[in-house]
Amino acid sequence: MSTAGSVVLTPLETPFADRVAQATLPSRFGEFEIHGFRGQLDEEILALVHGDVSEAEGVLVRLHSQCVTGDALGSLRCDCRDQLESAMKAAAEAPGGIVLYLPQEGRGIGLLNKIKAYSLQDAGLDTVEANHALGFPNDLRTYGLAASVLTQLGVRSVRLLTNNPLKIDGLVRAGIQVCGVVPLRIQENEHNAFYLDTKRRKNGHLL
Repeated sequence: MSTAGSVVLTPLETPFADRVAQATLPSRFGEFEIHGFRGQLDEEILALVHGDVSEAEGVLVRLHSQCVTGDALGSLRCDCRDQLESAMKAAAEAPGGIVLYLPQEGRGIGLLNKIKAYSLQDAGLDTVEANHALGFPNDLRTYGLAASVLTQLGVRSVRLLTNNPLKIDGLVRAGIQVCGVVPLRIQENEHNAFYLDTKRRKNGHLL
């Protein structure tokens, strides 16, 4: 059994991801090694690694769910792009830091379903209600593949850069030791204020 805070969690079977590519990635935020992994269901996972993380304790880690609308298109409906950029800056400034870019668009419901959810939000639903109206749970994400990648990178324990308690629980259940949590605070705007408030009220985010 593993624990996260006072919650007792049952370990889950961790899916496996194969490392298939590696290269240097100079970025506007700092120097990284980029590692490409492929999951058993053909999922593609990226690990941006700064510094020597093998056998390291307390590595600063961000689990970032892919968000095409935010990360690539600059949408103001969420805080994803700002979180990604802040996480990359923090990882590049740490002795050892990792940003995992995970194929979990729309909290796991996929890009086109996320756009459908946006339409329902335009009609007045919040982000949780919109997912439910489409027949999905609030959050479909799992973190076994992230745990597999961290294990292969040799990380011994992590300080998780997150506001989401489900990510902490998910990593612990997958066998990763979380020795600390670093909140990732982003300034809201008029377009995402209701979205962020919903994450705080309904999902327990540390906002």
